[in-house]
Amino acid sequence: MPHSTRTAFDDSPDPEAWVGPNGRDRQDQARDTQGEPWSELDSSAARPNGTNGSGRGDEPGSGTSGVEPRLRSLSVEQFLELNIPPRGMVLGPWLPEKGLVMVHSPRGVGKTHFALAVAYAVASGGEFLGFKAPAPRRVVYLDGEMPANAMQLRLAALVSGFRSDPPDPSFFKILSADLIDRGLPDLASAAGQEEIDTAIGDAELILADNISTLVRSGKENEAEGWLPVQGWALAQRRAGRSVLFVHHAGKAGLQRGTSRREDVLDSVISLRRPKDYQPEQGARFELHFEKSRGFFGDDARSFEARYEERDGAALWTRTEIADAELGRVVDALRDGMSIREAADALGIHRSKVERLKKKAVEGGLIGG
Repeated sequence: MPHSTRTAFDDSPDPEAWVGPNGRDRQDQARDTQGEPWSELDSSAARPNGTNGSGRGDEPGSGTSGVEPRLRSLSVEQFLELNIPPRGMVLGPWLPEKGLVMVHSPRGVGKTHFALAVAYAVASGGEFLGFKAPAPRRVVYLDGEMPANAMQLRLAALVSGFRSDPPDPSFFKILSADLIDRGLPDLASAAGQEEIDTAIGDAELILADNISTLVRSGKENEAEGWLPVQGWALAQRRAGRSVLFVHHAGKAGLQRGTSRREDVLDSVISLRRPKDYQPEQGARFELHFEKSRGFFGDDARSFEARYEERDGAALWTRTEIADAELGRVVDALRDGMSIREAADALGIHRSKVERLKKKAVEGGLIGG
């Protein structure tokens, strides 16, 4: 299991006074999860003499008997005095350190292509679709769905087409259900979580692809069925790790099942096919941020992405949605379509086609 992190704060000036449930002292745990120990609370906030820190002594019924309680509330002053380092970015701007995120789409849109590229960019300290990893980080990819041969082919294309140097071999590891006797364990069970925790080792980012295959206990539409997985994800966050869940979208386009999955998440990304999508275009989709905690404006702007393979190498392109729509209108008008025909073919309103035609004429893309 990931090591426990500090859930209660001892305001004693003695740094050895707090010992976690796994026997590690406060300094060790803070150093593991944050890089440097958290600052001690001001000695003026120390417990009153002869009390257990709650203003009560060890009288019968206090529940302490001289043992430090696990839960200790902090005053606002004490909380603000804590030296808690800011969260850096694993892949900016939407995947922070100790971040919990989800990407979802209908089946066949390209979410595994997307998740693999995210994993490779993080492991190599590279860039993907304009998202940047400031430094390489250890990644483990939990693949609960893909045939091993198909995953191998996708990875080979990704490695061939990626612009940054390959990651250190220890920085990108895969657990493939197709290669494991009885597959990957159930992430909703305590035994399954313990087995996964042992396997992920020192990973800093976990990608769970996907919820349907990795979470097999409980009912998908019931909030209570998600609670064990949510608890596991929060434990990973306390241990300093980030988690990216890959999930299917329902018929309405939202993530399938209970909305409670989104409560503790920092970011939720939806991959959607454009209205004029054609099957021969492969993995072409619009990326929309449905939840964007801590970032906004241009950082949270939607765009269109496309995945292609050329000579066995993966190629990703990013186009702003407005530019993509303009290009499609120009193509339709060049093909001789009327305003009405272009609007029907592209699935956009006639007035918008007219505006884009005017813009195209002004830009010299088509004749007046």
